[in-house]
Amino acid sequence: MKILSLHCDYIKFQAKKKAIKDAEPSSDKETEVKECLVILTAVEKRDEKNIQEISKRLSDEIKDIAKQVKTKNIVLYPYAHLSSRLANPQKALEILKITEKLLSKDFKVTRAPFGYYKTFEILCKGHPLAELSREFSTEKESEEEYDYKQLLNEISKTRLSKEKLKENDHRIIGQQLNLFSFSEIAPGMVFWHPKGLIIKNELIDFWKEEHKKAGYLEISTPIILDKKLWQISGHWEKYKDNIFITEYDKRTFAVKPMNCPGGILVYKSQLRSYRDFPLKFSELGIVHRQELSGVLGGLFRVIQFIQDDAHIYCTEEQLEEEINNVFDLTEKIYNAFNLSYHVELSTRPKKRIGDDDIWDKAEKALENVLKKRKAKYKLNKGEGSFYGPKIDFHIKDSLGRTWQCGTIQVDFSMPERFNLTYEGKDGKKHMPIMIHRAIYGSLERFMGILLENFNGKLPLWLNPNQVKVITVNERNNKFGEDIFNALKNEGIRVEFDDNNETISKKVREAQLSRFNYVITIGDKEEDSNALAVRTRNGDVRFNVRLNEFIREVKEKAEKKENA
Repeated sequence: MKILSLHCDYIKFQAKKKAIKDAEPSSDKETEVKECLVILTAVEKRDEKNIQEISKRLSDEIKDIAKQVKTKNIVLYPYAHLSSRLANPQKALEILKITEKLLSKDFKVTRAPFGYYKTFEILCKGHPLAELSREFSTEKESEEEYDYKQLLNEISKTRLSKEKLKENDHRIIGQQLNLFSFSEIAPGMVFWHPKGLIIKNELIDFWKEEHKKAGYLEISTPIILDKKLWQISGHWEKYKDNIFITEYDKRTFAVKPMNCPGGILVYKSQLRSYRDFPLKFSELGIVHRQELSGVLGGLFRVIQFIQDDAHIYCTEEQLEEEINNVFDLTEKIYNAFNLSYHVELSTRPKKRIGDDDIWDKAEKALENVLKKRKAKYKLNKGEGSFYGPKIDFHIKDSLGRTWQCGTIQVDFSMPERFNLTYEGKDGKKHMPIMIHRAIYGSLERFMGILLENFNGKLPLWLNPNQVKVITVNERNNKFGEDIFNALKNEGIRVEFDDNNETISKKVREAQLSRFNYVITIGDKEEDSNALAVRTRNGDVRFNVRLNEFIREVKEKAEKKENA
């Protein structure tokens, strides 16, 4: 059974010509029904198996929709075009008649004639519930038969085609360093390997540390949220095609494509006062957005990713200062990675919400911050969001391409849609100004940019491959293992290579893995209880004491130096 429900101002229809031989008797007069719920219905072959049950199911679905749109007028309209697997006409008519009878107890029901070509005119209302589709049946799913060996073959590891990729493409680096992988079993989603997860977690810890210093309060919100929330926020109307949708307990849910609506519910969970402002909520939320498979590309374009959102609630008087504070934080984080970027200011579009007065103030605040900082920026007139003006940060990658990562957006829409309020100094309720901002943007994309910009040679604090201990001879393995354990116990990320290979090959493998330091242990080092230390850029030092080396590594990692 497939139906399309339309909440209408009116529908007019008239039977013109029989479409099947056994069409039911019908008048040729035009019928008009006003303020109604029109149910375009296609009864399918599978529905013939249990006519009573499918009729009851159809009736219940219609009642549920009618209750939501608050109407008492139902129009059952046979519409064969919804399916290519239509039921026998007599069976289909029987189901529609039973459904009509069931609904007639609570509604005024009009049933369009079955088996005719009809003309119809319809005016559908323009609200989120005005057009809904449903598909259901009474069939119980049979136990599926499958060959697990064949399935295993189908989901085998996806091979990376390197022919068209540059040498420092993050996908090649990710494979070389064993950081992550992708599989067709989860398109556009990352399988993080242990070393890749180290980098990801270091970026997260750095982000949390800097946000805590800046006065942000971290929150976490659910990944799956009721459709109603997305209708309120406006995302259902504008982004439905990019949302993953699921059903549970006769309710429709969305896998969140963004963090904002959930974060707003945290704000609304209690009464707020001007004394709370500026109130800064930050969230590293996992979001999902449907993308065409052809545009997916490594970490740069994914379906599942971490979005580093934050929402700042403040007064008009605090707006400019808070924008400047966000700029400070963004600049601080980008500078930690020596990133090049440019800034763009986008102003009010023709179609927008909010008064011109508040737009004037918001645009002025963004512009003032840029001018006071003497920041060069590109002006995009009329390219702001419908809900507010914004500053975007575009990071340059190793090929000179730019990626929009950070953003500072003044949002007028969400506070209005969610009726956000706070108690002002005057004791009255006011609507807060809301700043939506991100710095990494997509954490996955940000990491991809870093891998390419550094060509895999990550800073010490970020690198999963910090130190490699290699031995010259087998007789040095015991001393080498002691050095390895001492470094490991100090929290240094270290590996030990005691393979029976030449020293040159071991050093070469360590260099290919982009280790920051390679410690070589031979008879001389063991006899002097010292280390031979080679840095990634080729500098070699001898007679380095273990405690000195540990102190050096820990200090550099703590300072987050880029070498």
